[in-house]
Amino acid sequence: MKLFKFVKSKNKALLLCNALFFFAVSLSAQIPNGYYDNAFNKKERVLKTALYNIIKDHSVKSYDFLYTIYETSDVTADGKVWDMYSSCTWTPGLKKCGNYKNVCDCYNREHSIPQSWFNEQSPMVSDAFHLYPTDGKVNGQRSNYPFGECSDGASLGGKALGKLGKSTFAGYTGTVFEPIDEYKGDFARTYFYFATRYENIMTSIKGESFNKTVYPAFPDWTTKLFLKWHRQDPVSQKEIDRNNAVYAHQHNRNPYIDYPQLAEYVWGDSITYVFDPNNVPNEIEAIEPDFAPVAYTFSGALYLEKLPENAIIRIYNLVGQKLHQAQSDTGSYLCSLPERNQLYIIQIQNKQGHIITIKLINN
Repeated sequence: MKLFKFVKSKNKALLLCNALFFFAVSLSAQIPNGYYDNAFNKKERVLKTALYNIIKDHSVKSYDFLYTIYETSDVTADGKVWDMYSSCTWTPGLKKCGNYKNVCDCYNREHSIPQSWFNEQSPMVSDAFHLYPTDGKVNGQRSNYPFGECSDGASLGGKALGKLGKSTFAGYTGTVFEPIDEYKGDFARTYFYFATRYENIMTSIKGESFNKTVYPAFPDWTTKLFLKWHRQDPVSQKEIDRNNAVYAHQHNRNPYIDYPQLAEYVWGDSITYVFDPNNVPNEIEAIEPDFAPVAYTFSGALYLEKLPENAIIRIYNLVGQKLHQAQSDTGSYLCSLPERNQLYIIQIQNKQGHIITIKLINN
């Protein structure tokens, strides 16, 4: 079934999307020229290995040096340390953890992939791409539990962010730590990075989030969980800034931040296609499709119809950065697209959470 088409005109009033692509200029990754060339025109496990060869030989820094990296990689607009486990504020370099009792006592260096899973070995133990500054108390409560979803989990209370409880995500029933929605995509892309950068240890790594294979590296439940988080929480300016800041020290990058669609080519809906950032497959990819929207482009505008009830519309650029989000309760949606002859990714989600993605050129 053809679910999109192009028409020259549409007799509708054009609704300009305020702030459409407002972030388009600032959301720019500083990718070195030619950095990913050896990954082009490869797919699935071969693509993952190509990415491994690109990012594997990073400059290893000491565990103590992480606090120095955090001064540029994890700071808020007002210069405070950015903590994804609590709403506490930290002055860089102060209140580093020694002993602690309560949330907000101090911050330390959280291994989002627990170091017990790789026996505290270098270079994993000090790789800033998976070590984040976090509240000491919440870090301790997270312990070495895998990330997951626990709808009935217990909130950690106060200024702590996240909850702990029995997994309610299909495929795993153990105890998990669930971060807040704002950071789920960050952690998913962190795990994609780790499984790629450390492809050489994947057959021996411990932990419920991995399955001791080079590819896919994750058990089925983890793959589905992290792809879900990756899709629902797209790359933010915070991650782009962090990617650039860590690169300045380690001289490698997280490819799943630079090109978010890579996750689909390695593990997701595009594994049958070779990766070429300039030629994304122009088709509809569906997750549990139970609706069939229609998309038109005309005269620099996008028109959607046959939308489900309470549809959420998200618009992304070629590298997967979210440029606009809106909701439609009318079954249709009209909005301007400023750049002609550019490929856009339109994601439509119904109230059950099912998603259809439409990729099309703005003619």
